[in-house]
Amino acid sequence: MTMATMTASWTDGKRYWWLLSPAMPLLVLIGLINFHINGDVLGAWGTPIIVYFVVPFLDLLVGSDRSNPPEHAIADLERDRYYRWIVYAYIPIQYGVTIYGAWLAMRPTTSWLAYAGLIFSVGMINGIGINTAHELGHKRENLERWLSRITLAPVAYGHFFVEHNRGHHRNVATPEDPASSRLGESFWAFLPRTMIGSLRSAWSLERERMARRGHGAWHWENENLQSWAMTAVVFGALALWLGWAVLPFLFLQAFYGASLLEVVNYIEHYGLLRQKDAQGRYVRCQPEHSWNNNHVMSNVFLYQLQRHSDHHANPMRRFQALRHFKDSPQLPVGYAGMLLPAYFPFFWYRLMNKRVLAHYNGDVTRANLQPSRREKLLRRYAGI
Repeated sequence: MTMATMTASWTDGKRYWWLLSPAMPLLVLIGLINFHINGDVLGAWGTPIIVYFVVPFLDLLVGSDRSNPPEHAIADLERDRYYRWIVYAYIPIQYGVTIYGAWLAMRPTTSWLAYAGLIFSVGMINGIGINTAHELGHKRENLERWLSRITLAPVAYGHFFVEHNRGHHRNVATPEDPASSRLGESFWAFLPRTMIGSLRSAWSLERERMARRGHGAWHWENENLQSWAMTAVVFGALALWLGWAVLPFLFLQAFYGASLLEVVNYIEHYGLLRQKDAQGRYVRCQPEHSWNNNHVMSNVFLYQLQRHSDHHANPMRRFQALRHFKDSPQLPVGYAGMLLPAYFPFFWYRLMNKRVLAHYNGDVTRANLQPSRREKLLRRYAGI
């Protein structure tokens, strides 16, 4: 059998399922139209209903898929521009939801309940948009890298483009990484640590890059400043159109959207730690350093973000080609189903601490421990 025959013999069984990724903001846009025309408040709450409840239910209904594309098909799969257009398609609908949602929020007839729903719905679409930016920001093409930053503008998290690519991927699953959560650390403790730490890291990375070019940190080539300027343009244009009263809405939805990214970060590496080699350097990131899951619906809605181990091993690999590794630790349900437990420390610890311990064969000293709870964790799990 020739290579051409082998390649032709394999087809992506989820080829059209991936359309559900840009379908998410489209469904929310339809909900907003329903709220606008019929006054149905549930339309204003569309995104959290879909993400927190509908997708986890569909995950359980449809189940998991651990199959990988064969190696001989990877190159053609990566070159197929159909998949790129699926990612690009998210962006105009995301902006449509943001603009329309802001306009609806400013109507005098919008109730406080609907206003709150619009914050969550618009913020969640922009938070999921960070995942779209994540897919685009790792690529070499200038168009995709600029689209990544455009996608980040409505959520006011442009520094993610710098910190994630050059900070998180270098320091992942170590105490030095603000985006890697620790065993015994609640999401509510993690959230300010990761938001502040990621901002500091992004600024430090660009200050160093500017210095190497002979520029000061505030030079216009600073990618953080460029990205934040995009946010200023988007928010400023909406404020000129709808009035300055729209700014609280925009900042609240942006904060919630950014917190959605960070709760996913919290889930992805909870308690996992890269060990140090004989020279005192952290070992290379391996599949064992990311929590993974193969539930189909969360994967097709999130550009296969749940195959996170392969992403860290091959950051520029496109979502449709990411693989499952049998030695990567597995979550009990998809990312969507893990969101609500992450907000409640008692349930989260009961769900995940035993899995971290099992991953390290009961040796808690190999986990990434929350410093403030280190002694308590050692006494409880190691008897030290």
